[in-house]
Amino acid sequence: MKVLVSDNISTRGVDILKRAGLTVDVKTGLKSEELREIIRDYNALIIRSATKVTAEIIDAAENLKVIGRAGSGLDNVDRVAASKRGIVVMNTPGGNTITTAEHTIALMFAAARKIPQAYMSMNAGRWEKKLFMGTELFNKTLGVLGLGNIGTEVAKRAHGLGMYVIAYDPFLSDEKAKSMGVERVDIPQLIRRSDFITVHTPLTNETRNIINLKNLKDLKEGVYIINCARGGIINEQALLEGLNSGKIAGAALDVFEVEPPVNNPLVGHEKVVCTPHLGASTKEAQEKVAIAIAEQVSDFLVSGTIRNAVNFPSIPADQVSALQPFIVLAEKVGGFAAQISEGGVTEVTIEYRGEASTLNTSPLTIAALKGILTPMLHENVNFVNAPYIAKERGIEVRELRSADAGDYRNMVSVQVKSPEKTVVVSGTLFGKKEPRIVKINEFTVEIVPEGNMLLMHNNDKPGVIGNIGTLMGRNNINIARMHFGRKRAGGMAISVVNIDVPAPDSVIEEIKELPNILDVKVIAL
Repeated sequence: MKVLVSDNISTRGVDILKRAGLTVDVKTGLKSEELREIIRDYNALIIRSATKVTAEIIDAAENLKVIGRAGSGLDNVDRVAASKRGIVVMNTPGGNTITTAEHTIALMFAAARKIPQAYMSMNAGRWEKKLFMGTELFNKTLGVLGLGNIGTEVAKRAHGLGMYVIAYDPFLSDEKAKSMGVERVDIPQLIRRSDFITVHTPLTNETRNIINLKNLKDLKEGVYIINCARGGIINEQALLEGLNSGKIAGAALDVFEVEPPVNNPLVGHEKVVCTPHLGASTKEAQEKVAIAIAEQVSDFLVSGTIRNAVNFPSIPADQVSALQPFIVLAEKVGGFAAQISEGGVTEVTIEYRGEASTLNTSPLTIAALKGILTPMLHENVNFVNAPYIAKERGIEVRELRSADAGDYRNMVSVQVKSPEKTVVVSGTLFGKKEPRIVKINEFTVEIVPEGNMLLMHNNDKPGVIGNIGTLMGRNNINIARMHFGRKRAGGMAISVVNIDVPAPDSVIEEIKELPNILDVKVIAL
C-alpha cells in the first residue's frame, strides 16, 4: 500500500505510517496538474489545507481508497465525488480545539488592550501611553456564536476571566446551557447584549453574514468582535463601517473572506488585530492531528477499520451492500428535516417501516443524526461522533419500527422537534438504490434529495410556478427539477426547486416578495 503526503505534517505522523508497513512519499507543494498526474499510483492521500482535492483529481485516482485530512476543515475536498467513487474521507475533529480556543482568548486580550498597536508605537520610538487606553474583560458579557468543541472551551476560559457568557447554538438545549453556566439566547439578543462577540460556527447558508449591514445598528455601542472560525461569517463591509463609525470599538481577525487578504482595508486598520489563519498553528496541535490521521489511515489500509470518516460509517463488511443505500437515504432525510426546522433541536424520532425495519438500524440512525447535525456543524460531524454530539447537546433520540410501509416497500421517517416547530420528513428507495423524499409534514411529494434546493410554502394559486421560473431565468439560475405538493386545490401548497447553483440572498428576498409565496427555505444536500 502506498501513501502520498502532499502537505507538511509532523514527522511523527510519517513514522507511524512507515511502522505500519506502508510505503510513504512526502511530496509537498504539488500543483493541481502534478497531483493529478501521479495520484493513480497511491492508495491513500494525506493532506492539510493547501492541497485541493477536486473532482478531476479524484477521477484520476484509480487506486485511491482513503483521503485523510490532518485537521477538521474539509472545504478543500470534493466529498461528493469521493463518495461516488467509494473513497473514504477522514478528518481529525477536535485536534485543534484547545489551540484555537487559546488563540481566540489571546486575540480578545490583544484587541481589548491594543497590544499590537502599542508594540508598534514603541518600536517606532514613541511613548504614547494615553493613546492606548484599554478595556477590561472582567464583568463583561461575552456572546459566543456556536457552542461546539471550540466555543465550549472559549466559554470555560471566559468564565475563568470573570465574564458572563451568553451563547447561540441551534442545537443547544436550555438544560445543557445551564449545566455549562451559559445563558442560551437567540442571535438578535446576542448581538444587542454582548460586549464581546466571538464566532465559532462553520460557514453555511445560515451563518454567512450573521453580522451584516442590516443588524449593524443593533450592536452594543463599543463592542469587540473576534473571528477565529471562517471568513464570511461576519460581513467585512459591515465590520469596516462599524469600526469607522465607532460603533465597533475593535476587532480581532484570524480569518478572511478571501485568503490571503489582498488590498483588504481591515488589514492595517488602527482598530483591528490580524493574524494569518493561525488558530490551529501550534506545535502541539499539528503534531496531534498528524499522529491521529496517520493512525486512522494506517488502521484503515492495514485492517479495514474506519474511524472519523465523514462519508462512511463503521459497519461489518458483509452488511455494506444492504445497508449503504439506506445509510444514504437516512442522512439525506435527516439533513432535509434539519434545514426546514426552526430553533434548537430537542428531540429526534427516526421510524423505520417495511423492509427498512428488518435491517440493522444502528448505522442508519447514526447517518440520520449526522444529516441533522451537519448543516450547522459541517466537518465537525462524522459517523463516529454524531451520537455523542447529540447526547452532549441534550437531544433525545428515539427509534421506532413498523412492518407497514403503506404504499412503499420501505420508508425512513425523521421527526425533528424544537420548541418552535416539529417537522417530519419521510423518504424511500426507488429501484433499491435511488433515494427519494416522499412526504414533508402533511404534503405528499417526490423529491430527488441532492444539491441546492429551495422549499417554498405558497397558496395554491395560478401563476406561482411561472413567477418562480421567470425570476430564476432573470437571475441566470437554471432549474434542474421542480416538485409540488398540496393538501387540496386552492389551499396551502409547497414547491421544491432543485437549482444548479446556490441562490444568492438577493434572489431569496425577491422570491419572498412574489405573489402567494409565504416563506422560503434554502436547502443544500
